[in-house]
Amino acid sequence: MKLLTLNCHSWIEENQLEKLEIIAKDIAEKQYDVVALQEVNQLIESKIVEGNIKEDNFAFLLMNRVNELSKEKYTILYEKSHIGYEKYEEGVAILTKHKVLNSNSLLITNTDNFNFWKTRRILKATILIDNDKIDFYSCHLGWWDDEEEPFKEQFDRLYNTIDNSRLTFLMGDFNNNAFIKNEGYDYMLYKGLFDTYNLAEVKDDGVTVRGKIAGWDNNKKDLRLDLILVNKPIPVKSSFVIFNGKNKEIVSDHYGVSVEI
Repeated sequence: MKLLTLNCHSWIEENQLEKLEIIAKDIAEKQYDVVALQEVNQLIESKIVEGNIKEDNFAFLLMNRVNELSKEKYTILYEKSHIGYEKYEEGVAILTKHKVLNSNSLLITNTDNFNFWKTRRILKATILIDNDKIDFYSCHLGWWDDEEEPFKEQFDRLYNTIDNSRLTFLMGDFNNNAFIKNEGYDYMLYKGLFDTYNLAEVKDDGVTVRGKIAGWDNNKKDLRLDLILVNKPIPVKSSFVIFNGKNKEIVSDHYGVSVEI
């Protein structure tokens, strides 16, 4: 099983359509079983094409391009969390080539004000892969020391929805640096999750952010914010950062994480 997570910073990037093409070609080439995307934007004023998805939804356009390139066809799930940059509806998405049995949206913040940029909703999907029901989450959480919306409270709400009778993957931008001890990353492991990066037989340095980005305005360090976590200590073949300029071109202010189970 192959998994990919990427905070795609969509429509905020320069040469955005070229970067969409790079991502689409990689998905079609690797044939990921599940792709989790964050910062999936669509203009507030755009027309709805299905459900809550509008015609310029980045993940929707990405899926369409993947399906032009891929023998196996992908479907999309999308949930919007808040208004971003005063003109976008920003949310999270899941793309998969497998059958989705059910999905739901989880509010993990104290506020549910759609106009407040710290409002967070997580997307959860139960997907049938090789006759196994597996739960996948596309996650975009806040910061450990945020007084308005503390990470610990957000994660506790998220963690309490996990069905530990099933294999479960939490994929996304957790906004907590795995290189920092005794904060959000260690808290997630303390609660009982496992980092596929730590389980992987082969891996790289794991860095998914270098320098200053939105939300980390004063950062000068290498960060590992983007993770694929799992609720059981399973064998993991590999974990590699992707779209970092070494392993495929840079497409966002975050790099992606590609894991093979």
